[in-house]
Amino acid sequence: MRRFAYCKVVLATSLVWVMLDMFILLYFSECNKCDDKKERGLPGRDDALSRPRDGPGEGGKPVVIPKENQEKMKEMFKINQFNLMASEMIALNRSLPDVRLEGCKNKLYPDNLPRTSVVIVFHNEAWSTLLRTVHSVIDRSPHTLLEEIVLVDDASERDFLKRPLEQYVRRLEVPVRVVRMEQRSGLIRARLKGASLSTGQVITFLDAHCECTTGWLEPLLARIKQDKTVVCPIIDVISDDTFEYMAGSDMTYGGFNWKLNFRWYPVPQREMDRRKGDRTLPVRTPTMAGGLFSIDRDYFQEIGTYDAGMDIWGGENLEISFRIWQCGGTLEIVTCSHVGHVFRKATPYTFPGGTGQIINKNNRRLAEVWMDEFKNFFYIISPGVTKVDYGDITSRSALRQKLQCKPFSWYLENVYPDSQIPRHYYSLGEIRNVETNQCLDNMARKENEKVGIFNCHGMGGNQVFSYTANKEIRTDDLCLDVSKLNGPVMMLKCHHLKGNQLWEYDPVWVILQKLTLIHVNSNQCLDKASEEDSQVPSVRDCSHTRSQQWLLRNVTLPEVF
Repeated sequence: MRRFAYCKVVLATSLVWVMLDMFILLYFSECNKCDDKKERGLPGRDDALSRPRDGPGEGGKPVVIPKENQEKMKEMFKINQFNLMASEMIALNRSLPDVRLEGCKNKLYPDNLPRTSVVIVFHNEAWSTLLRTVHSVIDRSPHTLLEEIVLVDDASERDFLKRPLEQYVRRLEVPVRVVRMEQRSGLIRARLKGASLSTGQVITFLDAHCECTTGWLEPLLARIKQDKTVVCPIIDVISDDTFEYMAGSDMTYGGFNWKLNFRWYPVPQREMDRRKGDRTLPVRTPTMAGGLFSIDRDYFQEIGTYDAGMDIWGGENLEISFRIWQCGGTLEIVTCSHVGHVFRKATPYTFPGGTGQIINKNNRRLAEVWMDEFKNFFYIISPGVTKVDYGDITSRSALRQKLQCKPFSWYLENVYPDSQIPRHYYSLGEIRNVETNQCLDNMARKENEKVGIFNCHGMGGNQVFSYTANKEIRTDDLCLDVSKLNGPVMMLKCHHLKGNQLWEYDPVWVILQKLTLIHVNSNQCLDKASEEDSQVPSVRDCSHTRSQQWLLRNVTLPEVF
């Protein structure tokens, strides 16, 4: 009898262990199917929500990878073009600092704010960054203001982003649904899909590698409730190397250069004056970065949503920015709202047809529909764009007419007077030396480098300069600047204050034959390259020689400046 009881105990113990083994196998089966380098321990990581508050990355602090793991870290980095190892060490609901201005922390908002649907598009996103985005929305938003979260899968190939993701989000305390695109469609069309299926009165678009901070949502919705303004948060920086959380500046706003690349520029004094120095008030911004913004659902439809003729990604942020302003709306950065974003140095994705071709097509569409004659700045500096097929824009041109939108010149004068595209200019094209037949050339150099001079090629690009009505010699957002006698001639950010960037041009006179470019502060003339450096123009005392004569091509002389 005792022996029989002993056998029962052994059998029961064995069954328990077998069941435990089966549970463990099932629990980690998804990871067992994964390629160790590409699809790492993602579903089933509930411990990622219960890590200690002094753990890696807490408080937005940087994650330090031990030396012995550096090689593995570098291999994992290639998967998503950010430090995946560091991201996986951080809790999905990590704590973040409150980076708001002090004046923002005491603001009160109405109780009856509109509810929002948050639309997040992803393609092969890492589990940790995608779910950290979702958890930050849920944890730092009043649930009374969250209608739902819509995750739009743009044809991801990774298994953990399929059934395991759907199972995970079902357990969350806010409605989260996963919508699948049938084929790779790109950010623009995937966002349109998510927006069409959402139900909130406001649509908030976020990227798939963001982290929302305390109090991020209320100020956005409150501003929309006032007058349906399109609003963006301040975009804070999450390091792609360490995942450190770094506060963005409330003193920058969105602009663009001649190549239609989005750029951040300092908030001008005129905008500071409009807000009477109150930095907690929203900043009117000429353009948005594009990844993160909120918009009233009805207004989004009214102004034509996105241009569905654009492919994948690129240019859609400028297109919607121009459209908002030119068609009677306003676009603002709400300085009391902060959302972090992982800024990558390179994209991990490939695009059908190549990234450059797609962005050129999209930019060509927005230039043709919205920029009027100022599209020439884009075409002359990027001449290859004119050969790109940009499709049918009939419906978008009709939209502009239907909404009675203003011309681009109005936008430059009233919204973005400090634009890198000058409203008035004498010339746009090459600046050719009469004696050497060489042209000024920016040599693809950057700010704080010398301007170059090279054989004229007549193909635009790096040899495109504008002599503006403000008497600047400008190449994109850089101006020729001389700070001391005899140079050198540098390229510095245009500051619109004249000074070292002021140049007088004497056009052709029948008798005097001048054609000189005089740097006013030094009272010296732009001259050909010196013997010491054959690829850099010089400035010398004016002698009216042929080496100091310059032809400005495509000269236009407006009647009024």
